[in-house]
Formats: sequence, C-alpha cells, structure tokens
Amino acid sequence: MTTRRFVIIGGGLAAATAAETLRAEGYDGDVMVFGAERHLPYLRPPLSKEYLSDPAKEPLETYVHPWDWYTEHGVHVLTGTLAVELDLVDRKVVLDETSSVAFDKALIATGAKPRRAQVPGAEASGVHYLRTLDDSEDLRDALAGGGKRVVVLGSGWIGMETAAVARGYGNDVTVVARGALPLSSAVGPELGAIYGKLHRDKGVQFRLQREVREILTADGQVTGVATDQDGEVIPADLVIVGHGAAPNTEIAEDAGLAVNNGILASASLATSNPLVYAAGDVANAIHPVLGRRLRSEHWANAIGGGRTAAKAMLGHDVVYDDVPYFYSDQYDVGMEYAGYTALAADVQPVFRGDIDAREFIAFWVAGGRLVAGLNVNVWDVSDDIQTIIREGRRVDPARLADPGIPLLDV
Repeated sequence: MTTRRFVIIGGGLAAATAAETLRAEGYDGDVMVFGAERHLPYLRPPLSKEYLSDPAKEPLETYVHPWDWYTEHGVHVLTGTLAVELDLVDRKVVLDETSSVAFDKALIATGAKPRRAQVPGAEASGVHYLRTLDDSEDLRDALAGGGKRVVVLGSGWIGMETAAVARGYGNDVTVVARGALPLSSAVGPELGAIYGKLHRDKGVQFRLQREVREILTADGQVTGVATDQDGEVIPADLVIVGHGAAPNTEIAEDAGLAVNNGILASASLATSNPLVYAAGDVANAIHPVLGRRLRSEHWANAIGGGRTAAKAMLGHDVVYDDVPYFYSDQYDVGMEYAGYTALAADVQPVFRGDIDAREFIAFWVAGGRLVAGLNVNVWDVSDDIQTIIREGRRVDPARLADPGIPLLDV
C-alpha cells in the first residue's frame, strides 16, 4: 500500500474497532492511536451497569483488547496523550509544543463529554459525573457503602441506571428531572411510565417537572439540592449529574472542519476534508435510511462507525447504515432497543407479552412499517426486530401483538 500512516485521534471503542478493522482488511502501514485517558480503549456501557455495581471488577475487564493484542498487531497506542491540533496543511497531529506525528489519513473518534450542571454549587465535593472509567470508580467508591442520600439530576439512561445501582447499594435515591416521566424522550411516555413504576417499586423517589436552582454546600461539601419549587430542598450527601453529553469537536473546529452538533460527515463517515474521517459519538453523519443526519452516543454506533470509517479510509465503497441499537440494565430488568427514535416519536407502541411481569416487546409502527422495537426481559429477538426494520416491509400490528406468531412472519 502507498499510505504510510493512519492516525486515530481518540482512545475509545470506535478507535479500537477502527484499528482492528484496518488490520483485518490487510492494511500494513503504521496505525497510531492517541488516547487522552490513561487506560487502553474500553467499553463504556459497563461503567453505569456491572462495573459500577461490583467493587470487585477490575479495569482490565472493560478493555476492548489487552496490551498484547496491540503489540501483536502493530498498533501503537499512546495513552495519556492529548492531540492538541490537527494540521491539515502539513498533515500532522500536534501533541505538544515539541512533538508532532505526520499522517496520510486521520480518523477523529474523540467521543463526548458530560454536560455540566450550570447552577451554584456545581463544583462542590460530592458532585459526580459519569463518563470515564475513573469516573465510574470514584462513583462506585462513593456509593458502595450504602446509607447515603443520593440525588440524581436527570432521568435519561445515565440517570436511571445510576439510580438503580445506587439503590442496589442501599442508598436513598431521589431523581430530579425536567420531564414528566423518566426516559420518555428516549422511548416515549408509555415506556417512561413503565420504567417510572419500576424505580418507584424499588424505592426511588421522583421530583419531576423541576428545575434545579442550586446545589447546597457546607464547607465545600454537598448538603442538598434546591429546586424551583418554593422552599423545596432535597437533602443530599452526593449528587449525580446526568444531563447528557456534548461531542468533543474542538480539534475538528480548530482544523476548519464542518461542525454542527458533532463533526459533519457523509454516509461513509468522510468529513469536509478528504483526509479526515469521523466515527462514534462525535460524528454527525448522514444515515442512508433516514436521509438525514444522525448522531448516536451508543456503543453499537462506535463499533459500526469505527468499522465503516476504517474501510472507507482504505478506499472501500461503504456506507454506515446499521439500525441503531442500545441496551440497558436496571435492577433485574434488561432491555434492548433497535430502531429510529426520530421515526418512533409520537407513535403509540404495540405490545406483545406481559407488561406487569416486565416481560414484553414494544413495537413502533409508522406508515405501516416497523421503525423501532424494544424487548424487555425477552431475549434472542433483537436480530429479528432489526431484520424487519431493515427490510422496510409492511407489517400487521395485530400480528406483532400476537405472541404465537414468529416475529419474522408478522
């Protein structure tokens, strides 16, 4: 091959998958990965689930590959290394004032960062965010003893998963959120109500349709959360902020790449500069099925995007058209979601199974076609759901609701 070196800026799952794909596709040039964290690329879903809930878990258990894999495959991973500039004129990645690395093509996979709470007291001791492996370890240490008053700000996936883990450790948990139902922006009000009941049954308290006015402190330590309700103060020993994430686009912006809620990319994950590609949380790419841009922050997107970007960098004719997929574990309730939340918005779901027993599948049908499906404690069906969505064929809602009919026959 004529290409001398591919560089990957960012050290997460998308980066590791891209590096793995480059080697699997026969690329024999240099591959360099620059990761700002001290860890090798790792999986993020466990950070709010099994890793957070089990103090015996070790960082190595979250790694995509051990050190030996990178050595054996000639992939140079520089951990604890922040790329500060992408120089597209001289084709180099600047690491600091004295060092830089030349490249032929670059992949930006810098991920996202937590949105910070913008209220007084937000920088106090006892305020936690969850994004990195180190964040998860710090939060685990704070929760593991139990007996604490925990206030979770936000009722999205991070908020509700950390609330479940906090309860599992024996802490008192209160969730404060702007919405009327947890998770409703992700899976709709019907499923939001089901998850709200799950958490209430486990002892979580909710303060919904609230704005946080201040995080109260004493001697720099969290003592409570004041909301916009007259005089309402929720006592707290620690606060978990789950306000979503913002893409890490700074290096792309400084390089002059097109950016808008992520790095703008084509269906093949090429950016506005032909030398550079983007994958994972940071990429806001055209999705061929939707015909519009889609930025996803889930692990399946990191895998699929990393794989597609690597092939595109090698000149393959590829597009990233995977059906979006994610999963969640809360208490004894496991869930998988596949589909397009934008197409499922304002659509009444069709249910198959036992909602009260929390063993069911929810389907969203729009224009006579399945656009999304969510299975709760029902397994080995997600592949079939994705097949139906991908085929785009018309479905009968009555047959979807009938547990006696195989999914692929609806």
